[in-house]
Amino acid sequence: MRHLYDVIIIGGGPGGYTAALYAARAGLDTLVLEKLSAGGQMALTTQIDNYPGIEETIDGFTLGEKMQQGAERFGAKTEIAEVDGVHLQGPVKTVHTNEGIFEAKTVILAMGAHPRKLGIPDEARLVGHGLHYCAACDGMFYKDKTVVVVGGGNSAAADALILSRICKKVILVHRRDELRATKVYHEPLIQAENVEFQWNQTVESVVESTVSDDGHDGRQGRRFGGERNNTRITGVKLKNVKNGEEQEIACDGVFVSVGRVPATRMIETQIALDENGYIIADESTKTNLPGVFAVGDIRTKALRQIVTAAADGANAAYAVEEYLANK
Repeated sequence: MRHLYDVIIIGGGPGGYTAALYAARAGLDTLVLEKLSAGGQMALTTQIDNYPGIEETIDGFTLGEKMQQGAERFGAKTEIAEVDGVHLQGPVKTVHTNEGIFEAKTVILAMGAHPRKLGIPDEARLVGHGLHYCAACDGMFYKDKTVVVVGGGNSAAADALILSRICKKVILVHRRDELRATKVYHEPLIQAENVEFQWNQTVESVVESTVSDDGHDGRQGRRFGGERNNTRITGVKLKNVKNGEEQEIACDGVFVSVGRVPATRMIETQIALDENGYIIADESTKTNLPGVFAVGDIRTKALRQIVTAAADGANAAYAVEEYLANK
């Protein structure tokens, strides 16, 4: 007979491990399933400065490990396993993984969401080294510098406004001739003196600058070649979608804001999602399914940050405790 946990948490990011911490402290039999390492998407972040209580900067992997250790100190268990199927209906929830089948009275969904990629060569190599997906997280690194924001929706418009208050210049690159963002963003962007628009343009590649051994800075690598040391972004190459003309513009960093993809494909036929694929759940983290809760970037919310994911985790653990007490 399989062990029946009080709660299984799918995803070991800040929302998942905060939920595990609170659930374990409440005496609940708690299991976290994580396919890679503690921290989830956060583990890919090289520098975190906006999480309370951190006196010096910390990387996402280290912070994730600390969150895991904190939860396990109170009895939460972690299983490194990739989930390939779930059954969320009924009083017992079943989770299928490459390490076996697990069962629980409740499930907290914390699989997160990942930024939609730009699709340029070697994009992964530049992440955190001049190319970013979160203006609120990384914008301060570009104080009084010039940055490019790619996108035309609400997230791109919001990122451009955030960066306009930090950076010397913001260049918004969009493949259409007008923003898709809601009208509330249009006037503030137009009025911002340091925001420039590049309409009908796509980013084809990033221009890098390589610092040579003698310390001189030379523009090289117009298209990403092999791995290089001591490189930095100095510009982007744009292509006009209407006439095919190309141009190169200078910048110090690139922020990609072309949307996010929630990790809900596995559960999309079982649970209520919004039009963008996010789980419909309010601050209580309750979903439309009894005993199923959603935390962090995977649920409908206005701000997706480490600290808001952690808050979700605490709320979810409380909701789980309340749900089990009424059974």
